[in-house]
Amino acid sequence: MIMGKQAPKLKAGDEIRILSPSRSLSIVSKENRLIALNKLEGLGFKVSFSQHVLENDDFASSSIESRVADLHEAFIDPKVKGILTSIGGYNANQLLAHLDYELISAHPKRLCGYSDITALSHAIYAKTGIITYAGPHFLTFAMLRGNDYTTTYFQRLMLGEGSIQIQSSPEWSDDTWYLDQDRRSFHRNAGPYAIHEGEAEGTIVGGNLCTLNLLQGTPYMPSLKGTILFVEDDYESSPATFDRDLQSLLHQPEFDQVKGIIIGRFQKASHMTEELLRQIISSKRELASIPVIADADFGHTTPQFTYPIGGKAIIRAYSDRVSIEICE
Repeated sequence: MIMGKQAPKLKAGDEIRILSPSRSLSIVSKENRLIALNKLEGLGFKVSFSQHVLENDDFASSSIESRVADLHEAFIDPKVKGILTSIGGYNANQLLAHLDYELISAHPKRLCGYSDITALSHAIYAKTGIITYAGPHFLTFAMLRGNDYTTTYFQRLMLGEGSIQIQSSPEWSDDTWYLDQDRRSFHRNAGPYAIHEGEAEGTIVGGNLCTLNLLQGTPYMPSLKGTILFVEDDYESSPATFDRDLQSLLHQPEFDQVKGIIIGRFQKASHMTEELLRQIISSKRELASIPVIADADFGHTTPQFTYPIGGKAIIRAYSDRVSIEICE
């Protein structure tokens, strides 16, 4: 098992840079920006914003040049120890051929985000070996209720030492909290379940499935050899499109050397059910001999645990017990 290079742990007083490699921070309300800023400062961090973080074009994003400049500046700046993306979107993969990976490799930082950021985080890991992180955006820290789990696991991974045994959140939500913080809907969390039983240990790769698949056949796709794959998708996914996207990943070279799969919780709008997901997984002969876990606390519902892309996962999947352990 190959593990990536680890940037230094964060500590109280460290500066975190906020940048927008996908959609612009300007689409986030000023109120939520202030809440997120206060939350991160309350956790002991200094927060700074990139020069073009609020730049906004017809695609609710900004120019490739602006986004690349902000990313390079964040890695070069010796004061910056961590990087948080504003929000997700659709176009982070525009940046990949324009990045200076030697510069990034020479100044390792802890970059964290999810969704469309999957393309950026995996490209950096594939080209430099630096561990990146699937976890909250800057916007995520604006959530006033139901966010303690997300914050705790972000802190444990970014500041703490040693391995982390993932515990299930007591409840979860899938609502438009960023539009109305008072009218929230929470559901009891039954926890992850095993579709295929077994145990495995491997290097963590994966995130938003349809975004990860954009890297297939490019220099920015990490090796799948000896990996535990984390996959999830959002409200735009359906059982049929998830099946298709998963099958595409199964066709990748070295997939026969994948050790196990963990599937994040689906959003309600996807209309995925446990029965349909079990049918999809059982139809894949490539998965017949490896453990498969579903409904884990990551993806586009909240809360979510942070995990290291290029780190290590140890999983145990049985009908009466599922465990996930991660470390850098």
